[in-house]
Amino acid sequence: MLKKVYLEITNICNLACAFCPGTKREKRMLSREEFAILAAKIRPYAEYLYFHLMGEPLLHPDLAAFLAAAGELGFKVMITTNGTLLREKGEILCKSPALIKVNISLQSFEANERGELADYLDGCIAFAQQANAAGKRCEFRLWNRNGLEKLNPAIEARLESAFPKPWKQSREGWRLRENLWLEPGDRFDWPDLKSADRGEDCFCYGLRDQIGVLCDGTVVPCCLDHEGDIPLGNLFTQELDEILDSPRAKAIRGGFSNRRAVEELCRRCGYARRF
Repeated sequence: MLKKVYLEITNICNLACAFCPGTKREKRMLSREEFAILAAKIRPYAEYLYFHLMGEPLLHPDLAAFLAAAGELGFKVMITTNGTLLREKGEILCKSPALIKVNISLQSFEANERGELADYLDGCIAFAQQANAAGKRCEFRLWNRNGLEKLNPAIEARLESAFPKPWKQSREGWRLRENLWLEPGDRFDWPDLKSADRGEDCFCYGLRDQIGVLCDGTVVPCCLDHEGDIPLGNLFTQELDEILDSPRAKAIRGGFSNRRAVEELCRRCGYARRF
């Protein structure tokens, strides 16, 4: 049993963030039929479903239908968004019984240098207030230390004007109010086969509590394999137990149990060094 599965409903994004590697894969969106196939195969293995890997999930025109279908299967859904479409899609999110959490990557604004910061933040804050009233957990992320934090004081000041201090500090960051958080964090290096080899001494939760499923059905070990460099199988043509029992998947999982990265991509992942 996995803890969560990242299902990429689209790999298309409306931004080009400096911290995100993007993907060279063919641009694609899941159809309703494809979503139904993949979600049904995932459900016996995970309760939490993330509508994200690459791409901006709020761009998908069938977002409401996907949330409804996930709810019918008993999933608890989480979404990560750059926040630019919350004014347009916020009502869909707040009305979904299946959706329990929305992560808003506030570092997306500075990484693109477009629009007005105040207008962007006002949209994100208005959604957070709406989500809060609907009983959804909402998290503002500022994963940009070590390179993209220039606007953080202005962002935090605007958040404080909307959600006055005192804020309660915890391991996750700052609780602004019930079910509403601000989580700071370091910018990290995405795994890339062209990056420097960091050595095999490494631990990761990939294939231990999570996997990713790209929008063409390819199963990958974790949510950071943005190019599908470690394809374990395809969920459109295989069952998930067959994929998870494959020799390659077992080798990856066994290696991490011994704090050893057996895949070249994993040896070049900056995020895994957090563990």
